[in-house]
Amino acid sequence: MKYLIILGDGMADEPIASLNNKTVLQAANIPTMDKLAAMGRNGLLATVPDGYHPGSEIANLTVLGYDVTKVFEGRGSLEAASMGVPIEDGEMAMRCNIICVENDKIKNHSAGHISNEEAYQLIDALNEQLGDERVKFFPGISYRHLLKIKGGDKHVSCTPPHDVPGTPFRDVLVRPDVPEAKATADLLNDLILRSQKVLSEHPVNKARVAAGKDPANSIWPWSAGYRPQMKTLQETYGIKSGAVISAVDLIKGIGVYAGLKSIEVEGATGLFDTNYEGKMQATLDALKENDFVYLHIEASDEAGHEGDVDLKLKTVEYLENRVVKPIFEEVSKWDEPVAIAILPDHPTPCRIRTHISAPIPFLIYKPGMTPDAVTKYDEESAKAGSYGILNGDEFMKALLAK
Repeated sequence: MKYLIILGDGMADEPIASLNNKTVLQAANIPTMDKLAAMGRNGLLATVPDGYHPGSEIANLTVLGYDVTKVFEGRGSLEAASMGVPIEDGEMAMRCNIICVENDKIKNHSAGHISNEEAYQLIDALNEQLGDERVKFFPGISYRHLLKIKGGDKHVSCTPPHDVPGTPFRDVLVRPDVPEAKATADLLNDLILRSQKVLSEHPVNKARVAAGKDPANSIWPWSAGYRPQMKTLQETYGIKSGAVISAVDLIKGIGVYAGLKSIEVEGATGLFDTNYEGKMQATLDALKENDFVYLHIEASDEAGHEGDVDLKLKTVEYLENRVVKPIFEEVSKWDEPVAIAILPDHPTPCRIRTHISAPIPFLIYKPGMTPDAVTKYDEESAKAGSYGILNGDEFMKALLAK
């Protein structure tokens, strides 16, 4: 048996008035996902333990069966692994967005989904004018970058910028959790304020403003941590070989620590215009060579953050028609059976444009398994699934159970 997880980031939602009080999953035309739900077993998975922020870093670690209370060391440290940036003893890593601030309020978390080329020029300028032996910026993808600080104290409270669009940025600056972390919080806030001057004067942003685009006029560091200590999936679950396919450094970084090979797909963007067909084909190729594949598609989450119901519906149907359907049709012909699980990591409701920690619906299909009574894949139908509500490593154990 081979195993495939298809994760549609953030695709779970709440009932939406414009969809006749249906969720996006209920309103979407997803016959293959519904078929897999009817042929398999269903349930809900609590991906965010009490006391944790409902971020993709927490939720994806849980989906893969990790105890986040033991292994989580911040989003930045995971993304650093994907980027090939080592974290040494005494160093702290953080995700560092470049965002758009307008009238002293956070307009969006992505600077209008700035291009890689523009962002690299801005990161170079930040290193030149704000970097030193202690502070270093590393370029990532679009608005997602990395900040590493020697001697930083991770015990600071940072607000993810996608949680607070429209909020005065000064109301959500970094705060120390313990007195010893005050120097780190002060340093981070100083970097934010100084970055606004550097970035607002940069030719890239002057050109963006002239073109009517959102400027990337502030950094926003968050999710601080040190180097994590994680066992691989082989060590924990006996998975001999595995691969991860994603456009997002966070997911690739989790894959590095999980012992998964990261497969790059040309044209994978993390947005609705990602290369669905390329990811689909890469998944089939990877399944031929590996026992386990983790396919992550970000598009629905970004649509949720934009509050765009129509776009989110489109991304779910893209996932159905361009990924799930052709994969299922192909693996159904194979001699070796393939178990398929489909789920989001967390809901990203369009109404509030950010993540929530509600349990997410999942399906697990294994050829020949006795199905439960569920016939559709969505948040409400999954409540009647035979798995009930799972927690922690129970989802991975259910998927891998013989």
